[in-house]
Amino acid sequence: MASSSSSLPSPSSSSSKKFILRSSDGKHFEVDEAVALQSEMIKQMVEDGFGGDVIPLLNVSSIVLSKVIDYCKKHVELDFKKKMDGDNEAHEEIKNWDSEYINVGVDELYHLIMAANYLHIKGLLDLTCQKVADIIKGKQPEQIRKIFNIENDFTPEEEQEIRKEHSWAFE
Repeated sequence: MASSSSSLPSPSSSSSKKFILRSSDGKHFEVDEAVALQSEMIKQMVEDGFGGDVIPLLNVSSIVLSKVIDYCKKHVELDFKKKMDGDNEAHEEIKNWDSEYINVGVDELYHLIMAANYLHIKGLLDLTCQKVADIIKGKQPEQIRKIFNIENDFTPEEEQEIRKEHSWAFE
């Protein structure tokens, strides 16, 4: 992802505090404090005095963590730009960037949702859940099962009873 050319100072400088995040598969990622603190879980850990050395993220693989860090970095950068410029361009840029960022397959989307939930990154969780909502909008249960590879474990009788009890949902 290309960085935008701007004369603004960087939201992070060489003197800003760094955190090392360790993925579930043992890879280390050094990130600026502002990026790491996009995660409410990490923020709470730091407030509780944890985070001096390496912060282990046991439920996030390196592939997914890298993608999550990209999201957090971009949002820190664009939030900083928005504060400095005071215009709506940054807001549009965030929307456009998010739209491109979330254009992923179902498997990757699932892992991003799980990571956003685990790390308590509200913006990313909202974005990923909205993508799921957009995917299933207007689809029949059978289509949704196929998209997400969900096995139908209801007997025909159970399914008919559910459709009868919740007929409003199938209109």
